[in-house]
Amino acid sequence: MNIQEAFNAAATDYDSLRRVLIPCFDDFYKTAVEIIPSERIAPIKVLDLGAGTGLYSGMVQSVFPNAEFTLLDLAPEMLEKAKLRFSKMGKFPKILIGDYIDTDLGDSYDLIISALSIHHLSDFEKELLYQRIYDVLNPGGIFVNADQVLGKTPDLEKLYRQHWLDSIRAKGISKEDLKAAQKRMEYDRMATLEIQLHWLEAAGFQNVDCWYKNFSFAVFGGYRPTI
Repeated sequence: MNIQEAFNAAATDYDSLRRVLIPCFDDFYKTAVEIIPSERIAPIKVLDLGAGTGLYSGMVQSVFPNAEFTLLDLAPEMLEKAKLRFSKMGKFPKILIGDYIDTDLGDSYDLIISALSIHHLSDFEKELLYQRIYDVLNPGGIFVNADQVLGKTPDLEKLYRQHWLDSIRAKGISKEDLKAAQKRMEYDRMATLEIQLHWLEAAGFQNVDCWYKNFSFAVFGGYRPTI
């Protein structure tokens, strides 16, 4: 099973387990939406990389009703869930199926977002993607990445993993769901927060920052300069 097949297989139950598998779900996503600086009624153009079922982009759409979305993901069955989510809001985003390292990202955007996806890339691919994101952002645009990061020492990474396991077990996750989650985690290729902030700055982003962090869950990104 490859990563596309793994996430297609998870599409049906993916959303129902988010609050269990992301112990800090509310604060994590709340920050990822609140950091977006645009006026609520602004007709912003948004690209969601690794959009999945549209969980994060759906939250953004509900706050920015005039936003125009492009959703890009490798797993078509996940994107079908996203289309249904948006249709319930009377919205019909542009859908792109493919790997965001190779896929044409299309026009320029005011906002580019991603949630729990980029950590599946190699370090080289992450660095390459951050440059691609910068290149298609409009001046003054922002990139927000809500993702998982690697502990900067082996001891910290061990702490992060154990905290996650303890938290989801306390929430009553079944052995079957835990096994499926751990199977998908075999595709994780996480990098530290520190090196990713450096890559963003090297790509040209300014005001690069981490706006939220809870063990391995972090919300970070930066702005393309206006000039």
